[in-house]
Amino acid sequence: MDINRRQVLLAAAAIATGSVRIASARPTPASSADGVGRTIRVWPSAAPGGSRVTVVPTVLERSKDTAVHDRAWLGITDPTLTVYTPSKPDGSAVLVMPGGAYLRVVIDKEGEDTARRLNASGITAAVLTYRLPGDGWDAGRDAPLQDAQRAIRLLRSGAAGAIDPTRVGVIGYSAGGDLAAAAAIRGDNVTYESVDAVDRLSARPDFAGLMYAAVDMPLRQADGPPLPPARTLVSQITSRTPPCFLMHAADDPSVPVRTSLEVFTALRDAKVPAELHVFEEGGHGFGIRMAAGKPVQAWPDLFVAWGRRHRFFTATGA
Repeated sequence: MDINRRQVLLAAAAIATGSVRIASARPTPASSADGVGRTIRVWPSAAPGGSRVTVVPTVLERSKDTAVHDRAWLGITDPTLTVYTPSKPDGSAVLVMPGGAYLRVVIDKEGEDTARRLNASGITAAVLTYRLPGDGWDAGRDAPLQDAQRAIRLLRSGAAGAIDPTRVGVIGYSAGGDLAAAAAIRGDNVTYESVDAVDRLSARPDFAGLMYAAVDMPLRQADGPPLPPARTLVSQITSRTPPCFLMHAADDPSVPVRTSLEVFTALRDAKVPAELHVFEEGGHGFGIRMAAGKPVQAWPDLFVAWGRRHRFFTATGA
């Protein structure tokens, strides 16, 4: 089945259930509240390796509550960063990578919600909408990693404001957590040809937050069997891997908690500073808004406290 037809069927099936509606073809901030900066294109021109790509950008609004957004973006061809700046920035920055099983990018509950919470602690946040591996990009599974590496370099370059280049991290959920892990573990790898002076900067993040991260789990297609993983990240963890904060719910039905346990063990074996929190309840895909009233509700405070202990964040921005 060709990519365009697969994308249409995925969207049509969701619409037929009454669970979604078509929104804007380009994701925009869900509100105009203070803190939302400009949207930055990740690539100055076309993203690399797209000669065979025919998908059309589509945003599905999955929320039935008009006051609350829950959008999913499919067919990403022009990756973007939406920057959220706190009123009192502490000089740090976090690249936020929402999940979506590498079939979509969930830009609100794991994107904007996270950015707002980080802003409350003085942390600049930039939400990344990244390309999807099954959309025909030459780099395949590395297409989203190309976007993440370029985005980290943009943050270090000052594109999102005055940022300390030694305090730039990543945070990712589910598939976005796999992407965050790839950025941390493979940060020194060259995945694309340099396009401008920004690419002279390091793509290795200074720290990483891996939230119910689907590390090394097989890719899935909307209309077919799982695809084999293109790499094994856990086996590539070395002492060069930056410090990591991991969080998982023990009752996660989608990504087994043992995934985070294996990553944590490999980090400790490599003598990489790492902290892991496993909560009894929470399920999967809760982000921040769906964690309310559950044990997992504590995780954002724990992440910020961890970052402050390691001096990635400071209390001056709070």
